Amino acid sequence: MLHLSSQPPALCFSLFLTLAAFPFSPGPKPSYSLSTAPNHTVSLSKTSNHSIDSKKASVAASAMEPPVAKKIRREMEMFGDVRIDNYYWLRDDSRSNPEVLSYLNQENSYTESVMSEIKPLQDKIYTEVRGRIKEDDITVPSRKGPYFYYDRTLEGKEYVQHCRRHIPEGEGPGSVHEVMPTGPDAPEEEIILDENVRSQGHEYYRLEAFKISSNNKLMAYAEDTKGDEIYTVSIADIETQSPIEKPLTGVTEAIEWAGDEALVYVTMDEIHRPDKVWLHKIGSNQSEDCCLYHEKDDLFSLDLQASESKRYLFVASESKTTCFVFYLDISNQEQGLVVLTPRVEGVDTDVSHRGGHFFIKRRSDEVFNSELLVCTLDNLTATTVLLPHRESVKLDDMQLFSDHLVVYERENGLCKVTVYGLPPEGQKIVGLQTGRAINFIDPAYSVGQIKSQFSSHILRFGYSSLRTPYSVYDHDMNTNTTVLKKVNSVLGGFDAKHYVTERKWAVAEDGTQVPISIVYRKNLVKLDGSDPMVLYGYGSYEACVDPSFSASRLSLLDRGFVYAKAHIRGGGEMGRKWYENGKLLKKKNTFTDFIACAEYLIKIRYCSKEKLCIDGRSAGGLLIGSVLNMRPDLFKAAMAGVPFVDVVTTMLDPTIPLTTSEWEEWGDPRKEEFYFYMKSYSPVDNIKPQAYPNILVTAGLNDPRVLYSEPAKFVAKLRDLKTDKNFLLFKCEMGAGHFSKSGRFERLEEDAFQYAFILKALEMVPPNGSLI
Repeated sequence: MLHLSSQPPALCFSLFLTLAAFPFSPGPKPSYSLSTAPNHTVSLSKTSNHSIDSKKASVAASAMEPPVAKKIRREMEMFGDVRIDNYYWLRDDSRSNPEVLSYLNQENSYTESVMSEIKPLQDKIYTEVRGRIKEDDITVPSRKGPYFYYDRTLEGKEYVQHCRRHIPEGEGPGSVHEVMPTGPDAPEEEIILDENVRSQGHEYYRLEAFKISSNNKLMAYAEDTKGDEIYTVSIADIETQSPIEKPLTGVTEAIEWAGDEALVYVTMDEIHRPDKVWLHKIGSNQSEDCCLYHEKDDLFSLDLQASESKRYLFVASESKTTCFVFYLDISNQEQGLVVLTPRVEGVDTDVSHRGGHFFIKRRSDEVFNSELLVCTLDNLTATTVLLPHRESVKLDDMQLFSDHLVVYERENGLCKVTVYGLPPEGQKIVGLQTGRAINFIDPAYSVGQIKSQFSSHILRFGYSSLRTPYSVYDHDMNTNTTVLKKVNSVLGGFDAKHYVTERKWAVAEDGTQVPISIVYRKNLVKLDGSDPMVLYGYGSYEACVDPSFSASRLSLLDRGFVYAKAHIRGGGEMGRKWYENGKLLKKKNTFTDFIACAEYLIKIRYCSKEKLCIDGRSAGGLLIGSVLNMRPDLFKAAMAGVPFVDVVTTMLDPTIPLTTSEWEEWGDPRKEEFYFYMKSYSPVDNIKPQAYPNILVTAGLNDPRVLYSEPAKFVAKLRDLKTDKNFLLFKCEMGAGHFSKSGRFERLEEDAFQYAFILKALEMVPPNGSLI
């Protein structure tokens, strides 16, 4: 099914949500004018007397003093309101200005010097988290044609190998009990792509798309070696491992095979908006490719996906409120794109295909939690409702098989998976039989789709909870039999029975009940107000921060921490209205919900102000910045990862990538009502002389979603105005983007660093880093 959005699908695990996309990308080098609307002028003055040069800042850092960013006064006026930005000079879209790079390196040196005091603890935690991982492992094999495909990790290696084995001759159709043969008598393993080899010579490496042609002879894969999310797509012969043509450059991660002889892909405009979709004939030059569609409206972005049946490719153009879809018949590519669902303002459609029918998930103001429709291929306007709209149940997604329909829904904040039987493909579909739900046992959990064979009766899905490691299940939709295929190994004596997961409900200031997912080790916590806690939040883009497992997090839980996720408005956990009541002119509900969750957890004695650390990334970093300004007294420490904190300035500048498409999420500050509302919560604009808790801020120099300069400005202004002596640390990854470092062990180093920061900030560093 086609699911297109600037954030991950609602059923993704929280790993992806914490990496949730905030779609800003590097734009052209800024000029000294931001004149984007009448009455919007900017003036630039010379460096103030508060400036210090780089040499002095370097000396300060070496003396264990934080670097002090120089000030260049910049006045920005709109609607008669003047904002002063002394640190706009930190934005350099070329990422090459020596003075800017020097300042960022000074910040990194200062952070390293402060954290060096507890480096033994950080190293100990890293040893712990790495020691829980089974370094040599494989994923559950999946069938595709005559092969089992799977990924393999090797001991000591950062990246995965993509592998396959022939299915033995005479092997029947798959079943839930199927096991891939291994050993000396099994078909030989083929390593078809080794990311460890491809990543050599690159500080950063990310393989975002890996697609096998339907005849299993070719592979296409999209690589990013900077972290800027501009991909190079290579096409190679699987058997010979040889490229068959020059790579496609300047491409997004959205690529799909159109049969075995063509590839469809998407490119971006100068502000990183996916705006063109192309048809590429294998063996031809990229310059000869055919543009299938060009989306000229800068509120809309393009994406594409193949139907489960592999008969159609769907190209969607969507804004934050509207989505319309074209289809490409792979067997009749000369016809080009055909409109499947028309563009209607406020109507959002996702589509898929099976037999003689298109299935359409449709959302509008009236059917805000979505309905499911079906139509025949030759009459797209005559639709039949299969699942009507329900105010208490949100239709998140669907997955089609030759004989079944699987529906992913949300009710009361929890995922539901329901299986429906379908009539034979040649018959008309007039309704659905009674669905059969798959039951889950934890009080709060995550469920996610895994690609399954369209022609099979086996549904594969992933499951996790705050105490349950990521697990893969196969479900026989004919017999209602579910078989556990794999649980991610957690070494070091982990036992889920030692941990308790709960769901609590806080009451927001307007009376709304806000769900919270909680986990702790039951023999270590007292729940008397003395336990330390990390409270995580996101609350944007209708993304669902579902509770999922983290092996690294055990290093906190096994030190007596309570860990909680606040499912605040602006996310999608409680349905579409939950999202709409936390965006635009209701955005502050996101922040007050989070504060209410913190106050509630303190009230029921799950933590105290003196032992509470808060955490959020990207748009969740906006959350952290805002609540720090609103209630700095409520927290002992805070972590803001790649935070979107300069809301007004960024949203007034359409030269910044994807800003225009974000107006439907945050509002257009060229309009007075939105300007003053956004200014009232924008973290950079609301820093004031007051005491703040201990703070860690991170950024990526090549981040195309949140410009590194936003967190840099936030830190610089905080340093200038805060009245406390708590530490403020800024760590900028100089060779990475929005998702920080790319290697799996490098990411564990980041976990260890952050956990060491938390322990230091909460004054919980024991002698020699021993367990508490």
